[in-house]
Amino acid sequence: MRLRAVLFDMDGTLLDTAPDFIAISQAMLADRGLPAIADKTIRDVISGGARAMVAATFAISPDDEGFEALRLEFLERYQQDCAVHSALFPGMAELLADIEKGNLLWGVVTNKPLRFAEPIMQRLGLAERSALLICPDHVKRSKPDPEPLTLACATLKLDPASVLFVGDDLRDIESGRDAGTRTAAVRYGYIHPEDNPNNWGADVVVDHPLELRKVLDSALCGC
Repeated sequence: MRLRAVLFDMDGTLLDTAPDFIAISQAMLADRGLPAIADKTIRDVISGGARAMVAATFAISPDDEGFEALRLEFLERYQQDCAVHSALFPGMAELLADIEKGNLLWGVVTNKPLRFAEPIMQRLGLAERSALLICPDHVKRSKPDPEPLTLACATLKLDPASVLFVGDDLRDIESGRDAGTRTAAVRYGYIHPEDNPNNWGADVVVDHPLELRKVLDSALCGC
């Protein structure tokens, strides 16, 4: 079936949001007189959300006293500064332009709450270009459940088989596959060092956004 739309996970796939997470984590350490840590320590656990990033930043467990206060502070800071340093990954601007020139729809399906995801899309000038933004606020079950992708396809009134979902985590591929979409895994995202995208069962695995051009060319031909 000919491709009609491309949907992206947000963090680590469409956008490099790590710089904002890292800046906030390092600022929280500095405010407490603690030394900075390697940026990679934070980047490696971004897929685990605020809980994982706070645990890695302060080398504590979620069960430790004071953890919840740190997590809430992290989220409050992120609410204010969620799009200071974040940007499209290199090559993504060109890919989105190609998608639009090909008269395809594109959108975002993320596990990031709407209160963070929507301002980011607006501040980066992507909200008016994106066909949709699906967040946990819109569904009962988030990825890896297929519900977010099923909702996205229904909203666009498209057969899931005509949709490509691109993500940097196993749960993205599982969600897309179970919803009936085609799937693409990216190696450039926020992947834990012990994880391997080649093992996720995606239809294709790429190292760079522009590699998806070949995937789109093939899909547009119905190949």
